[in-house]
Parts: sequence; structure tokens; C-alpha cells
Amino acid sequence: MDSNSLYYSLELVAGSGSTLNVERRTALQTSLVILKKNYKFHRVLFWGKILGLKEDYFIAQGRGEDELQDKKNLYSFNCMDWFLLPPATESMKEKVSKIKSRFIGDPSFVYEHIEIRRQGERDDATEEVVIKVNEESRLAVTVHQIDDEVSVVPRGAFVKSPHGLVQMNRSFGGLSHSEAGKLDNFLHFSEAKNLKKKSILEMGDLNPAIDFLDVLSDDIPKGSWSLQLECASKVFVLRSLLWLGLSFYHVPMTPQHGYVYIGDGIKNLDLPFML
Repeated sequence: MDSNSLYYSLELVAGSGSTLNVERRTALQTSLVILKKNYKFHRVLFWGKILGLKEDYFIAQGRGEDELQDKKNLYSFNCMDWFLLPPATESMKEKVSKIKSRFIGDPSFVYEHIEIRRQGERDDATEEVVIKVNEESRLAVTVHQIDDEVSVVPRGAFVKSPHGLVQMNRSFGGLSHSEAGKLDNFLHFSEAKNLKKKSILEMGDLNPAIDFLDVLSDDIPKGSWSLQLECASKVFVLRSLLWLGLSFYHVPMTPQHGYVYIGDGIKNLDLPFML
């Protein structure tokens, strides 16, 4: 959610329980402006909150000239003091994938996972390997995964220049009521994965300037999104059933849209069995 419209945006997704108290909102309004100036970001977003057993992590995201590539994530415990998260590497992702428990709320906390690996050709030749990863790394990977899998934008809200630069579409006036009621008009704001699999005939109907992202309706499993009209039929709210706690809103006929994640940071792996 853009820091400039945080108060308004949080009200629109409050039906999901995704909200903050007045003290936190006031602190964010001040600190995100300072964050933008100190790091020279083009734009700062309040990304959300990951709930921990001892403390909660508040997450902010700074974006540079290229909205898709130039991203930096930061975390805070009090919405005033911010710490930069490291980029999520492949080795970090592999280690973090073994952890299934709740977040503690301590960045220095070290998780340990014991793996049994085979040595040589003999069946009984095994060794125990202890894999260690700290919570700050886990937080960085979790934020990256949620962004990669369920971050949402309306179709046309961002444009891609011939040079590959992705920026906000200043002429975007919002989806119509009928368009906003269809999952086809909402896109993942992450590197496209399914776009390359489309046929030449399907690609012929796309506009390369705005159709460079994957469509939510192509997601597997089908039914992993809930789309509802709320706030006296004035706003469309999308909720992810894969990452419970991710809420996206869009006010039709206006450029206003955004998403926030407030949850425990654990993926709902049971979803295919629940549908």
C-alpha cells in the first residue's frame, strides 16, 4: 500500500481484519516519509505485518525507477526504526523451505534442521547434517515468496517501456465495474512465468506494453483467490487462500489500488485438498 494513502487504504481492507491501531498508523505516516528521503526511494509502500510469538515484524518496501526490479524490503518492530532485509538467495530459500514453525520475533534466533544424507553406494552409509538459518534470513525469503506468488495489480496500472523499464501508468483511470469483477483483469506483480507458455494465437491478443505479467486466473490450483465487492459495493477486494492474510483492493473507475499482508508468514499448503 502506498504510504501516501495508507489511512484510506487500510480502511478498505479492514473487513479482512487487516488493520493497524491509530498509534501504529501515525508512526508509519511519519517514518515512511523519512525512509523515502534517507534511502532516495521513488516510492515507499507499507507491505504488511508478519506475526511473531514474541514480537511482530512490520514490513516496508522501497521502490526505485524500475518498480518491478528495484525493490528493497525493510522491517521494524515499532514502525519507527527500520532495518534493511538481505536479498533472498537460492541457498537461503532452500534452507528456509525446511522450516514449518511460527516466527519467533527475534531476527537473531537460529533455526536448526537435521537432515540425513546418504554417503556412497551402501544403504546404511548415512550422515546427519545440521542446517542452520537465522530468522532474519527466513523473514527475507518469506517476504520475497509472498511478493513473488501473490502480489497483485490491476491490468493497465503499470506499463513496460521498449527498454524494459516498468513504471506506474500515469494515465490509468481504473477498471470498470464489469472488468473489476473478473479475475482475468488482475495480474501478478512479479516476473512472468506462464506468459511464455501461451500460444501465438493467445499472444496476438495481448498488448506488450501492459500484458507483460501473469494473469491471476491462470493460477494453479484454481480457486486460490476470493473476489468480493465490499464497502457498499464501492470496492473490490481480493484475498489469497494460498497465503492467508494477503488482501488486495481496487476502487473501480479510479487509479486507487494496493495490497497488504497481515498474517503468520506460513503458506497454506493444504489448499489443494480444501478446494
